[in-house]
Amino acid sequence: MDNSSWMQAALAQAALALEHGDVPVGAVVVDLATGAIVARAHNARERDHDPTAHAEILALQAAAQQAGTWHLTGHALVATLEPCLMCAGAAWAARIERIVFGAADPKAGAAGSLYNFAVDPRLNHQTEVVAGVRAQECGDLLTDFFQSRRHRS
Repeated sequence: MDNSSWMQAALAQAALALEHGDVPVGAVVVDLATGAIVARAHNARERDHDPTAHAEILALQAAAQQAGTWHLTGHALVATLEPCLMCAGAAWAARIERIVFGAADPKAGAAGSLYNFAVDPRLNHQTEVVAGVRAQECGDLLTDFFQSRRHRS
């Protein structure tokens, strides 16, 4: 599999968030040696009443459980939206080697848009960032979600 295929799996997760009124963001964690997706998640903040229930955090937690360690060296985090500071920080703490994202987030993105946490040389670990994978699809999903919410108000 490749970045585009992994993003397709993240997009499928993002669609699941719509079922419970969450912002449609999906994430998968990939074992880079095998290309296998080892964890999948979508936003669950509304469903779980948890401000930390971002897709990336939930996917990283599931991957760590599956691996039996919090060290996720050799893994990639693939998300439909550029990770925020919390999620980029969690990827850093897990020693994720690559972050792949679709839509940029100029208001809260921490992998190049607003902040560039993933490659900050002051940290003891930097992460490769691949931006813009299937960006149009990822962005359209978010745009449609927010437009539908504005029309209901």
